[in-house]
Amino acid sequence: MKEISGRIAVVTGGGSGMGRELVRLLVAEGCHVAMCDVSMTGMAETRRQCEAAGLPQGLRATSHLADMSNDADVMRFRDEAADQHATDRIHLLFNNAGIGGGGSMVANSRDEWERTFNICWGGVYLGTRAFLPLLQAADEGHIVNTSSMNGFWASVGPDAPHTAYSAAKFAVRGFTEALITDLRLNAPHIKVSVIMPGHIGTGFRTNSLKVQTGNESDELDARQIAQARARLTSMGKDASALSDEEIRAMLAERARRFQTDAPTTAAEAARIILDGVKADRWRILVGSDAQLMDRMVRDDPEHVYEQEFFDRFAAAAGWHPGR
Repeated sequence: MKEISGRIAVVTGGGSGMGRELVRLLVAEGCHVAMCDVSMTGMAETRRQCEAAGLPQGLRATSHLADMSNDADVMRFRDEAADQHATDRIHLLFNNAGIGGGGSMVANSRDEWERTFNICWGGVYLGTRAFLPLLQAADEGHIVNTSSMNGFWASVGPDAPHTAYSAAKFAVRGFTEALITDLRLNAPHIKVSVIMPGHIGTGFRTNSLKVQTGNESDELDARQIAQARARLTSMGKDASALSDEEIRAMLAERARRFQTDAPTTAAEAARIILDGVKADRWRILVGSDAQLMDRMVRDDPEHVYEQEFFDRFAAAAGWHPGR
C-alpha cells in the first residue's frame, strides 16, 4: 500500500508514544484515522498536535475510549469508528497498544501479570478479530502488529525478570508470522507486518504504571509505590530500605532517562514503521539496538540470557543500568 492518502486507518494506543506519532504521521499524509486509548486526555493532546500541524480540510480523525484487553470495548470501538467514519471498510490496522509490568511470575501479582499480557497480546488478537471484516471489505488492507525486540529476546538484562511483556510479544510475533500464510490463502489482498522496536523514547514507564493501577494522576499513589517495591524485590533489591519519597524520585529519574536516553525517538519509529508498511515488508525492526540484538541472538542463541552476552550488547548498543 504505497499510497495512503484518502485511506482509513485504525490506531490503538493513539494517546501517547509511537501511537501518537503514527496518528500524526498518517494524518499529515492525508489518511483518515480512528484512534483509541484508555486516556481521553492523551488522545485530546494527540488531536491538538495534529490540528496545530494543520489538519487537512475534510480529513476525519476520531477518538474512542477503549481498553483493548476488553472484548466489549473493542467491539464498541469498531462500531463507533465505522459509524463516525461512515464506512464499512478500513485499509490499515495498527495494533499498537501496550503496557509494561508483571515482570515476575513469583514476585508480582497475578492481576498485574495478566493486565500486561492481556493488553499486549489480547489487544492484538481482539483488534484483529474485530476489524478483520472491515479489512476484508476493502480493496486492499494491511495489519500492523507491534511486537518488540522482546519478541526474539525475552529479557531486559539478567538482573530483571521480564516475563509477562516478553511472553506477550513472542505471541504477537508468532501470530503475525502465522497470518502471512493464513491471509495469503484466505484474504490475499490483506498484508501483515510485525514491528520489532528496541528502546524507543516514550513515556512508556509512566503510562504503564498509570494503566496498571488506574491512576491517571502524575502523583504516585500507595498502590503504585507498592508495585514499584514488588518490582525492586523481583530484581533482588532490598526495597524495605527505601522510603516512599526515594522510590518516587527513583521512578521519576528512570522515566526521564527512558525517554531522553533512547537511541530512537517515537517520531523516528513511526516513520520507520510507515515506510516499512509502504514497502510491504513483513518484518520491521525499529532502532539500531533492535537490529543489533537480532544479529546477536542469531549468532549466539545458547548464551543470550547470560551476563557476559548482555554486557557485550549493552556496551555496543549504549544501554545502561536502570534504563
